[in-house]
Amino acid sequence: MSDLRSPSRDYFQSKWWKRKDVKQVIVLWIVFTGLIGYFSSKFQVIAMGKPASETMENVIHLITTFTWASSPVAGFVAALAVQALSQRRHHGDNPPPEADHNISSSPRATALWLVISALLCLFALVVGLIALQKDDQALLDRNAIHINVTGQQWAWSYDYPGSTGVSSNVLHLPVNQPVVFHVSSKDVKHSFWVVQMGIKIDANPGYVTETVVTPNEIGTFDIRCAELCGLLHAYMQNKVIVESKADYQKWLDSQPDTGHTTWKAEGATA
Repeated sequence: MSDLRSPSRDYFQSKWWKRKDVKQVIVLWIVFTGLIGYFSSKFQVIAMGKPASETMENVIHLITTFTWASSPVAGFVAALAVQALSQRRHHGDNPPPEADHNISSSPRATALWLVISALLCLFALVVGLIALQKDDQALLDRNAIHINVTGQQWAWSYDYPGSTGVSSNVLHLPVNQPVVFHVSSKDVKHSFWVVQMGIKIDANPGYVTETVVTPNEIGTFDIRCAELCGLLHAYMQNKVIVESKADYQKWLDSQPDTGHTTWKAEGATA
């Protein structure tokens, strides 16, 4: 039986990597991968601001790692798009002769794409779980202080168990000491987000959720609600003041007794 394959098709199948358009895609792929990885990671870090905890530093590291890990995929798509849009147009119902090396129907290309995507997802899952496990270990720290956080439309309030019943509308924390937050809500669902410390957790009515952080910078930082909770959701924000342990204790001693001394928010169940 005679071989029905054309010489041109054999050429495209065996020498496709030497074609000019393929080389252009490879060059563009390398360039776009570097640009996307660098600028995307830098802009995200700048937008998040200076970290005020090791947790936030880990968040920035994870975001940077995931951005660089995914940038080859984004770079490849961008390279194909730019190369295709910059070439001369072909008119007619049939593809141009030089398109014989098209890989859209190639089982090998499909399998390779699926394997790479699966590996990226597995990488993100494993690294993310390791980071979460590391953060959760501080929940068992005996030196941690415990603070009740209660959300309601549209304000946050804080109780300091173990103190003389102190409560405040502006959060105060000591530097370099683990803090466990017991978070709940009096009405609808909110989300407690300490921006520069990299922690965010839902505040659910009738239920207590927990998160932990160790502030490592003295200063004033932002607290916001990250869950749409009604008309004035955008105004549900206040500050956290991180101070030395001596100043924190001095502030604590100067506050009046409000009678709030339990770890759990009133009416909530763990």
